Amino acid sequence: MTDTNDHFQMLEEKLLKAVEVFRRTQQEKHVLRQEVEKLKADAQERGRRCEALEQELIALRKEREDVRTRIEGLLEQIDTLTKTESAG
Repeated sequence: MTDTNDHFQMLEEKLLKAVEVFRRTQQEKHVLRQEVEKLKADAQERGRRCEALEQELIALRKEREDVRTRIEGLLEQIDTLTKTESAG
């Protein structure tokens, strides 16, 4: 009888350990899922920020090109005026 009780006790201990491992694994899984969701949200936010920065960069490049064109026009006008004054 003691032998049977020992087997049942060992089986019960193994089951309790298995249940504890399962619970711990479930908790870790829950924590990891929360972390994944947070990382996804962070990635989306960074993606939106990156997109906004790209749009800003495009606008700044266009503005720079507009300024360059205007300055070139002004320089041409100055050249024309300078040449006219030199010739006259």
